This record gives sequence, C-alpha cells and structure tokens, in this order.
Amino acid sequence: MSKLRFFWEQSWLLLVSSLIFGVLLAMADAALAPRIKRNETEKFTRLAGGMLPEAVRFEPVEPKIAVTASNGKTVEVEVYRGLDEQGRTAGWAFACEGGGFSDKIKLVVGVDGRFEKLAGFGVLSSNETPGFGDKITIPGGFFQKQFVGAPADKLTLVKAGRPEQIDAEIVAITGATVTSQAVVDILNTYVLAIRSALKEQGLLN
Repeated sequence: MSKLRFFWEQSWLLLVSSLIFGVLLAMADAALAPRIKRNETEKFTRLAGGMLPEAVRFEPVEPKIAVTASNGKTVEVEVYRGLDEQGRTAGWAFACEGGGFSDKIKLVVGVDGRFEKLAGFGVLSSNETPGFGDKITIPGGFFQKQFVGAPADKLTLVKAGRPEQIDAEIVAITGATVTSQAVVDILNTYVLAIRSALKEQGLLN
C-alpha cells in the first residue's frame, strides 16, 4: 500500500493533466473536423478543375469504387465525372493515398474522358522531406509535368532518363526516390483498379 500511495502522490498531477488534455484534444478535433473536411473538398475541386479545365461541374459516380490499397486493406473511392457545358465527359477525378517516406501522401488524380491518358496529379496533403520529397507538391515542376499526358496504365519509376519525354517511365526526384516511388505506386494501385471498375459499369467505351 505504501508503494501505491507513493506512486499516486508523485504522479496524480500527471495523470489528471493527461486526462484533461486528452479530452481537450478530442473536443478540438471534433470541432475542427468539419472545417478540415470542407477545406479538403475545396482543394480537391480546385485541383481537379485545374487538371480538367473543360469540366464545368463534377458529379460523383455511384456506387463508390472499391480499391485494394498497398497495405492490403480495401478502401472505397469516390470517383467524380467531370462534365463539359454540353454534358459530355471531359474527364475523371478522384482522391487517393498511400505511404510516403515521412507520412501518408494524399493525391488528387485527373484522367481524360476516355480514361486513356492522365491529366496529372495534385497533392492534397504531404509531409515529405523539405527540399527533396516535397518537390512532388510543385505545380508545373518537372516531376508533376511527367504525368500530364502519360498513359493511364502501369507506370515505372526510373532513376535517370528524359523527364520531358511523356511516357510510362517516370524519372525520380534526385534524393527522393522513396517519395517518387510512392507517388508512382499510388497511381498504379488506384488508376488501374478504377479504370477496370468503370469499364465493368459500362461507363467507358
């Protein structure tokens, strides 16, 4: 009993403080969650619209498409059809994610109307290494530009090559091979699965 009493006398303040801060963090998370979700939705729309400028509106495809992620878990992806002023399909857009070098990487991917060529990708969130891995976030940077017009098929990462040549080979960012590979892996996982599902639904010719 004396040991227990000594423990309580020495640690009660820490235990109570941990409980209080835990409750405060949970309350803050609950209060900020809607705003965070709204900001992410606005960023998705802005990035998707930039990749698919002919699309005047985006409509969700029903039902959501199940994709088996690299960790083996099945995730449901909300795919959006971008429609032009005449109501024709101008392209497709969806959010996807996967593990990077430092943390999870969340992307917005755009694909042309026939789902044959990528319209590019934008970064929803990333905590990759400043000066190296964070180069994936640069709009119009050499890494992102390689995906605009690349085939909506399996991509391969190479350490050296011609980044200005648009094809299925993606040249890695020097010093950030892991991050570069993560982006390629995310696209390979989601693009192929979503294209297959859209074909099964009769949404692609």
